[in-house]
Amino acid sequence: MKIFTWHIHGSYLFYLSQGNYEIYIPVKDEKTEGYYGRGETFPFGDNVIEIPAADVKNHGFDCILFQTNQNYLVDQFEVLSEEQRKLPKIYLEHDPPRQHPTDTRHLINDPDIVLVHVTHFNNLMWDSNNTPARVIEHGVTDPGDLYKGTLRKGLVVINNLPVRGRLLGFDIFQQVKEQVPVDLVGMGTGDWGLGEVLHPQLPQFQSNYRFFFNPIRYTSLGLAVCEAMMMGMPVVGLATTELSSVIDNGYSGFIHTDVNYLIDKMNLLLDDPLLAKEIGANGRQVAAKRFNITRFTYEWEELFREVMKREARKKFHIVH
Repeated sequence: MKIFTWHIHGSYLFYLSQGNYEIYIPVKDEKTEGYYGRGETFPFGDNVIEIPAADVKNHGFDCILFQTNQNYLVDQFEVLSEEQRKLPKIYLEHDPPRQHPTDTRHLINDPDIVLVHVTHFNNLMWDSNNTPARVIEHGVTDPGDLYKGTLRKGLVVINNLPVRGRLLGFDIFQQVKEQVPVDLVGMGTGDWGLGEVLHPQLPQFQSNYRFFFNPIRYTSLGLAVCEAMMMGMPVVGLATTELSSVIDNGYSGFIHTDVNYLIDKMNLLLDDPLLAKEIGANGRQVAAKRFNITRFTYEWEELFREVMKREARKKFHIVH
């Protein structure tokens, strides 16, 4: 199966590429959004194939996967031929609605396109119009039980946190940092953080920290949270969006809407490394079951096959 998409979220694309299909991505010299190509960050396999954007029209694909409004409204008309734009289509929505949490209509309103949400929370909140919607929950590879927790500190992993403000919880990070030793890593952390740690090096780097803290108020379930759980690292976060259905409070992590409660639990984890290890181990069991990469890629393979078969049946009926 030949899937055409754009390089939007590198880590998601990396996990998607673990499946049994080929992913074709356009590349431009300017490296504008979606046109980065494979890049240097992720160890993509041979099934992620770059095509110069100007040459996309000359290739054959089985399915088009949109990931942003820009992809759908602009990019497809710039790089795809008229015939390619008739191929089976899927729109992968990475985020919850931004304008209004419950009353925002999704851009896509087309019964011939499948809208995929990455969390049940997102599916619940978006008005998906007449578009058939479904959920494919995250999947991440298992790096093994790497957690050591020897460093008496917490870790936050968010790119460009200082400029992304309240939505990503910069103010919460600042509040916590006054009372708990926490480090911040990611691109664009400025004076607040340690800078970027590349994705392949991140598991080993973060394994030494006592806990993983997620200050984000309103988001999809971050892949960084799934990755931390998968390596046996205890997670502390806000009981909002999908995280409230992932963490069993006090068993596989700590969640709450009261930041002071979370600060107390962070200090508890700093003072009790055995408890941190136990909670991290419980979280790892949850992640191994819920965010299994085999389940994730199987669901994507099944969906690609389904939309292709449906398109083939439609063409058959038109011809006959």
